[in-house]
Amino acid sequence: MVALQHEKKGPESGRARIIAAARDLFVTHGFHQTSMSELAGASQVSVGQIYRLFKGKEDIIEAIVHADADEWADAMAALRTRLDAGELTITQTFELVLLHNVDEKDEALSFDILAESFRNPAVAQTVGDLCLRFRSFLRDFACIANPDLSGEALDAAEEMIMACMFGLGHRSLSRPKLPAAIVARRAAEMIVAGLRAVR
Repeated sequence: MVALQHEKKGPESGRARIIAAARDLFVTHGFHQTSMSELAGASQVSVGQIYRLFKGKEDIIEAIVHADADEWADAMAALRTRLDAGELTITQTFELVLLHNVDEKDEALSFDILAESFRNPAVAQTVGDLCLRFRSFLRDFACIANPDLSGEALDAAEEMIMACMFGLGHRSLSRPKLPAAIVARRAAEMIVAGLRAVR
């Protein structure tokens, strides 16, 4: 039994090290420029171990997206709980959603993942599934801002908020003038004002 537990823990910790190292290398070197030997060295596993745990770099990208999606879904659910408990206003909720998204440390990796999703149907499916998970939270938040939203107006609100999240998550190349916290606060105010203005 001890051997089984060790065996189970071993691959998982190796998998986690590979994903963490890949995240760092993909950000600094790029997805295609990172070799498996570099990844093996950074994660302190053999190249063979990487291929035992993943089919290739595309599988690692999928694992990164899955991990991020799970983290994001947990964060969104926590925001929803705080909103329902009255700890946050709907504007503060959108501000925290946007602030999480404006974090630029993984922006280069995000660009690589999006590019890979256009080449790789499995990655595209994973990214699409991630977006679907967010859309349900965003629809709920939009309806809290304006309970009268429905049909096409609600669909458009969902699209607008998603576009705002994507845009703010990739803003560094546009030479932003404001710090992330101010952008998130002001954009949240504008989103809520816009949602409430829809009749």
